[in-house]
Amino acid sequence: MKIGLVTYSPEKVEGYEMNVYYSKWVDGQVFPAAKDMQNDVTCFCDAKAIREDPSLAATSKNGPALRKNRKANLVFDYVCPTNPAYQTKVLEYIESINKEDIRGVTLNLYHFPDQEFCTCPRCVELCRLSGLNWTDWRAQAVTSFIKEAKSRVKGVFAVEMFPDPLMAKERFGIDFEAIAEMVDYFHVPLSARDYTTNYWVDLLTQDFLKILKKPVVVELSGEMINDEKAEALLKTVAYLSRHSLLGVLLLVHDSENARQIARYAVKNSEYRDWLCKNDFKHMIRIVDNWAKLY
Repeated sequence: MKIGLVTYSPEKVEGYEMNVYYSKWVDGQVFPAAKDMQNDVTCFCDAKAIREDPSLAATSKNGPALRKNRKANLVFDYVCPTNPAYQTKVLEYIESINKEDIRGVTLNLYHFPDQEFCTCPRCVELCRLSGLNWTDWRAQAVTSFIKEAKSRVKGVFAVEMFPDPLMAKERFGIDFEAIAEMVDYFHVPLSARDYTTNYWVDLLTQDFLKILKKPVVVELSGEMINDEKAEALLKTVAYLSRHSLLGVLLLVHDSENARQIARYAVKNSEYRDWLCKNDFKHMIRIVDNWAKLY
């Protein structure tokens, strides 16, 4: 198992074998490609674009796909994923970063906001013309966009997803089997403010490993670390290291945040003794490597 980072800073950090950079954000900010890194592209969440043109938002009988809409429990502001102009904008951005020396592209938030979206006239008509039911048409729409994006990527191609192993197709249009044919790996974010209670991370990881037909990486939140949170995070990574994961990625704000986590593991003798006592071989290797650097 590899250890890696998801970061808002275009900088690789020693001791981390996978490095993912958020190059297009949910708030609408777009940045140049990070060279020699996997670049993570937010596809259909763009708060800035929707502020400038509210008609871009995905719709439902309960209103638009916006965080401020309390009838829908959404984390982000969603653009309708069948909007052709916005699709073109995203695909052109993917083409532009692939002109740089990058490792590859990860798509994130490339799907519908939830089960009741999108009921704009365009989506309703596209569904009618397809001859498919609502669930199958939305899955086809999402899969087709992913296929278009992949055709523009020269390196490693991956997708993120909402961590729902049971209803991903019905809710978001994410067809695991169809997507597996196109991706090099699946990226599953299991975000939390802390991991002092962590059994659910292990549970969902095993579910996804059983369902997904390509390698899996799991992302954990590593921002704003204090000692208690660092201990819980690192123990959670240790438990995940017993599964057949391609890697575990830690979401951090910047390179110093990542170094802080590594230093804590190296200098915490109780944690290292706990790893040895419980025979966490893969995690011991990771911490031993960090000890050479930190």
